[in-house]
This record gives sequence, structure tokens and C-alpha cells, in this order.
Amino acid sequence: MKRWPLSRRLSAVFAVLLLACCGASVWLQMHAEHRKKQEVAQRLSIGLAAHMASHSELMAPGGPDPRAVEALFHQLMAVNPSVEVYLLGLDGRILAQAAPPGHLKRDRVDLGPVQRLLAGGVLPILGEDPRSDDAQKVFDATPLRVDGRPAGYLYVVLLGENHDALTAQAAEENALRATLWTMALVAAMGVAAGLAAFSWITRPLRQLTSEVNDFDPDDAPTHAVRWAEPAGATGATGATGGNEIAQLRQAFARMTARIAEQMRELSAQDQQRRELVANISHDLRTPLTSLHGYLETLRLKSSALSEEERLRYLDVALGQSRKVGRLAQELFELARLEYGVVKLEPERFSLPELVQDVFQKFELAAEARRQRLVADIAPMLPVVSADLGMIERVLTNLLDNAIRHTPEGGLIELRLRRAPEGVEVQVSDTGPGIPPELQKGLFTRPSFQSSERGGPGGLGLVIVRRILQLHGSEIRLLPQTDRGTVFRFCLGAPAGIGHDSLNSA
Repeated sequence: MKRWPLSRRLSAVFAVLLLACCGASVWLQMHAEHRKKQEVAQRLSIGLAAHMASHSELMAPGGPDPRAVEALFHQLMAVNPSVEVYLLGLDGRILAQAAPPGHLKRDRVDLGPVQRLLAGGVLPILGEDPRSDDAQKVFDATPLRVDGRPAGYLYVVLLGENHDALTAQAAEENALRATLWTMALVAAMGVAAGLAAFSWITRPLRQLTSEVNDFDPDDAPTHAVRWAEPAGATGATGATGGNEIAQLRQAFARMTARIAEQMRELSAQDQQRRELVANISHDLRTPLTSLHGYLETLRLKSSALSEEERLRYLDVALGQSRKVGRLAQELFELARLEYGVVKLEPERFSLPELVQDVFQKFELAAEARRQRLVADIAPMLPVVSADLGMIERVLTNLLDNAIRHTPEGGLIELRLRRAPEGVEVQVSDTGPGIPPELQKGLFTRPSFQSSERGGPGGLGLVIVRRILQLHGSEIRLLPQTDRGTVFRFCLGAPAGIGHDSLNSA
């Protein structure tokens, strides 16, 4: 079974409530009108019982006078059949009445209402109907006396059985017809107004539902642009500011923007992955081709080559093999960093001491190229909290790149300075620098040309950036007006560390 839309369900609930309210209003109106009729009838008939009692001696010393009572009953039935007359004793017991056989339901009447009526209470005052088990009707009453002493009461029901039967038959159809017409008219007008109101109120929700249904995750960027609206502006849904539908629309707009951003990130990551695979394939092909060529030459011309040539060919093949091994190791390391396999093991250590240890690994390589390797370390530097092995890897990658791409006689400098967040590290060289077209994606996507700057496959700087991100830091390439390249990053000091002097020269 198909469910009704929200606007139709709201309209149905509104229509039911409206009909219930109309029914209650009609019932209250009919009840008030009935009470008004009772009050009017009782006011008009006040004094009727006293008038009848003054013209007939209904009570004798021994009790009711049968002939006087019978004459009174016949007279009233002829003049006004709607009234019913009863003679009551001082205790409310019915002494005489003219009800048809089987119609009398009570043998006693409560005298409390009678006393209130005689005392001038607020009308209408309802008394018990002797011809009903539970009904109450308007009445008139007067006390009866014999020789000046109270003997009973004349109790006149003003709207008796005959009146009820006639008015019920005459009014039933009219009241029902009027009630139905009133309810139908009010309900029709109310439903029409309700439908129009709910249609207007739920229009933003229907439009929002339509836009949500039309949302295509594959076209998220387009949706994000279409949904981007100034705060408080009236959009396609017609919702503004602070109502719930506007808040829902704003939440969906934020979700759309987030999905669009994620789609862009996924697209960029996919493009980087494709470029990485292409670059790695290119960088692997070159040393593998060279390695294969020299090995094949050694196999085919081994007898024709001198011992010196064979050693030279083997050295070249071994060098290419090292390049392949190095690239494979960097790929493995980058994969572990990207997929969260590597977990930080932070410890407190002296960064100047680590710099001295790393410099010792590159002293021979720098001397062989007649390069100057300089450590400019400020005094009184604080200790840092980081993964010692990873930071050593960062410094190694940066210095290795600087040495391999700085010409002979050049300068490679590593400088340590105090920073608000800890220690600032800067590595600079006097090499040819990095072309502007390669600087934007230097730390995110290696390319063929970047291998000239960042090592085999350009993975060295990508690994450096990822390691520093794990430490909550970022590496930056500083702009240079002359030749050379400058990289800078910061490492944080542990909480509570002041000006510990831990460096040595």
C-alpha cells in the first residue's frame, strides 16, 4: 500500500480535528439552546402551581381530595397537555398523579430542587421527573396547607412526556439537518483552508524532497555549487533563516559540499595514483633496461672483454641494481606511511646531536664532490619530542637530495633555530633550484622531471612530507630569488620544556 505524502497526511489529521471541533461546537450550542429553552419555560410558568392551588382545595384534613384532584388533572390535560401535575407529601412521596399505567417510574421526588425554587434560586432549576429513572426537567411548585399547616406540595412538570415526544419528532429532523449542513459547510471551508495552508507550509519540504531525490553523487560538485547560497537568502525551497526546513536544507547543503569535496579529493588521489604508477614505471624501466643491457653484454661478449671492461660493466650493472633496490624500498616505505602501518614512537631527544650523527654519514660524499657541509646551530635549543628514526629519515632524505643536486664546490647548510612551537629546521643548498612548474606538486605527486630534484621517482620529498604530517608539522619550499633550494619545517618541544641547553656546537 502506497503511503500518503506528508502534506496529505497533515491535511487528513487537520480535517479530522476540524470535524471533531465542529461536532463539539454544535453539541455545545444545542446544549446551551436547550438550557435556554428550559429557563424561558420555567420563567414563564413561575406562579402556575400557586395559581392552581389557590383555585382548588386539593388537600383535605385526611389527605388529597380525590374529586378536586381529578377535576384539576382533567382541566390541565384539556388546556395544556405538556404539563404533568403531582401531589407530594411533606417527605416528597407522590400522593396523587395522572400518569398512564406503567409510566410512573418513581414514587418519591427529591425536595431539594423544590426548596431552591421556592427560595428564589437561579433559573433554570431542574427537578426529578417521576416518569423517568434519571431524567430531570424544569418544574414549578407551591406548598399546600390545611388549616394553616403545611400538608404537601403541588409539583408541576412543565415539559412532560407529551412535550418531549412532539418536540423530539419535530426537531429531530430539523436539528439533524441543520447540524449536518453546519458541519458540512464549516468542514468544507476548513478543509479547503487547511489544504491551502498545508500546501503553502509544506511546499518548501516538498521541494527539498524533490531536490534530495534528484541528488546525484556522481555530479556532487555541480549540486554543491547550486546549493551554495548566502546565509538567510531565500532559495529554491522558499525557506529562510531559522525554521526547521531551512535548517534541514542547510544541513543537506553542507552534506552536498562535503560529498563534493570528498569526490574532488578522491579524484585527485586517483590522479596522483595514476601519475605515481606511470612515474614509477618510467623510473624502473630506465635502470632495469640499463641493467639488462650490461648483463646481456657480459654474457654475449664475456670472452672478448678485458678484465677492466668486465669490472666496469659489473660496476654499472651494480649501480643500476642499487637504484632499483632504493626505489623499491622507498615505495614500500611510502605505502606503509600512507596506509597507517607505521606508528609513531615519540621520545625526547636533542636535535643538534641527531644532526651531527646524520652529517657523519654524508661527510665522505660531500668531500668527494668538494662540497661544504655546514651545520648552523643556535645555542640553548630545547629538546624535541618525536620519533627519532623517522626524523633521521627526514634529514637523510633532504641532505641526500641537496648533495646529489648541488654542483661541485657548492654549499649545503642545515640551520637550527628556536621557534615558538619548538625548533625550526632549515636545509638549503646552492644547486640549480626547482622549476616553478614543478613546485606546486613537489610534495604530493612525483613526476619524471621531479626525479631530478627529489631522488629516484621523486619519492624522497613525498616521504618527508608524510612523516612530518604524522608529527603534526608541514614542510615548506621557501621562495628564492637566486639559485638554490630552501626547505623548512618545525618540530615541537615536549610540554614543560624550557631553555635546556642540549646542543653542542
